[in-house]
Amino acid sequence: MRSLLGLVLFGAVLGTACGGSDDDGTNDGSIDATSATVEATVAEASAEQRFPDIIDATAEQTNLGWTFNVTVSSPYDSADRYADAWRIIGPDGTVYGTRELAHDHAAEQPFTRTIQAVEIPDDVDVVTIEGRDQADGWGGGTFELTLSRS
Repeated sequence: MRSLLGLVLFGAVLGTACGGSDDDGTNDGSIDATSATVEATVAEASAEQRFPDIIDATAEQTNLGWTFNVTVSSPYDSADRYADAWRIIGPDGTVYGTRELAHDHAAEQPFTRTIQAVEIPDDVDVVTIEGRDQADGWGGGTFELTLSRS
């Protein structure tokens, strides 16, 4: 989605720079049309997104295990459909922890939530964090995190 949004925004800038006014300097209306097209394309891309994206994560090792702070983005977030969980996965597919989300976060995008006391074996140095959507399940942009051991 980010690459689509970048392409759309580039097209808007290009349209403004290359075709926003006639030779006599008057505006031919194409800037307004480009802005409307950008807004419609961004709205369509958000509506088509099937999964939340994990956009950031940190982890800290404590004497009780690992504490993860994970940032999730789900632009379709509403009371009817929202990101309802994220999980921490090892390189072999083992799920070390899952953070359930009980409600939408429409007024807080992106949002960060924490899970504590996650047990990660000493031989695991990298984990992947993945989000879950109520309607479509697990998927979307994942985040790979290298663990810094004390």
